[in-house]
Amino acid sequence: MTIPSVRIAPPSAVKEAAPARLVDRFGRIARDLRISLTDRCNLRCSYCMPPEGLEWLPTEDTLSDEEVVRLARIGVELLGIRDLRFTGGEPLLRRGLEDIIAQCAVLTTDEGRRPDIALTTNALGLDKRAHSLAKAGLDRVNVSLDTLDPQHYAQITRRDRLRDVLTGLDAAAKAGLRPIKVNAVVLRGINDADLPDLLDFCLDRGIELRIIEQMPIGPPSTWDRQKILTRDDILHLLSTRHILSPLDRVDLHSPTRSWSVDGDPQRLVGIIASVSEPFCQACDRTRLTSDGMIRSCLFSTEEKDLRTLLRSGATDEQIGEAWCEAMWVKPLAHGLDTDAFATPSRTMSAIGG
Repeated sequence: MTIPSVRIAPPSAVKEAAPARLVDRFGRIARDLRISLTDRCNLRCSYCMPPEGLEWLPTEDTLSDEEVVRLARIGVELLGIRDLRFTGGEPLLRRGLEDIIAQCAVLTTDEGRRPDIALTTNALGLDKRAHSLAKAGLDRVNVSLDTLDPQHYAQITRRDRLRDVLTGLDAAAKAGLRPIKVNAVVLRGINDADLPDLLDFCLDRGIELRIIEQMPIGPPSTWDRQKILTRDDILHLLSTRHILSPLDRVDLHSPTRSWSVDGDPQRLVGIIASVSEPFCQACDRTRLTSDGMIRSCLFSTEEKDLRTLLRSGATDEQIGEAWCEAMWVKPLAHGLDTDAFATPSRTMSAIGG
């Protein structure tokens, strides 16, 4: 097996060596790094974890702020990463989040710009930190919100915190974080009928709603392929109130397929159909767990340990080589749409969204 070197020899016309690329065997290049800052969460969403929660990682196994920043720097300045997204668990539980973002905001990509920095959050506590996060260099935010119905929200998350989420959304807008997107996982018989109201709520506020097919990344008993609502089911629900028109993909690497609402190209709704319409062929993501493992795919059954390298004195180049090795063996597809699908080795909260 031939694995691309971290340092790529440049053409003779280029004076400085170009950054290496996180290339896999199928020619895909990873440009988007998802960094999980913690496996802990202050919600207990039924599709993500059991009511009692999970056995959290010991603090000593979690990457320090300095280790997170070093790996982000290696990814951006050595391996060609251009976009950073901080996730969890719930990343707002990380006390050093602003400092991590500030240090990442001064990095320079191979395009000569700072990386795009985003956050995926449940928005609990965002009202208190939105301004400081924006000041640190956060560009945009995705907020997890499955319904506007208080009872259904409490049923799904096992917490009565809907009002706090809505307050966090307002704070993100006031802090100038743009664009704001809402991510909603749809569950048959629970929040499916709530989707039209959620769409109108987002449209009224200039927020793009992205509806996500339920995936098998939670407790084993919570996912049934025969019971999920597919993209076509979701479109049918939303079309009861609006006319939806499919748009051509602007970003071929995005997992989201977008529709304009009532003929207005500025009013959008997106669907992430990981099960019924996989987008693996255009995937450009690489994932770093909060304990320092590299995953080439959300549904990977294997990981590459970078934490041990970090703590044993490895150079940036050695860490970069190991990262390249992990991405080189990325599978062609996750197989969610086949009977051969293998359950991932961790649940979503332990991987990072």
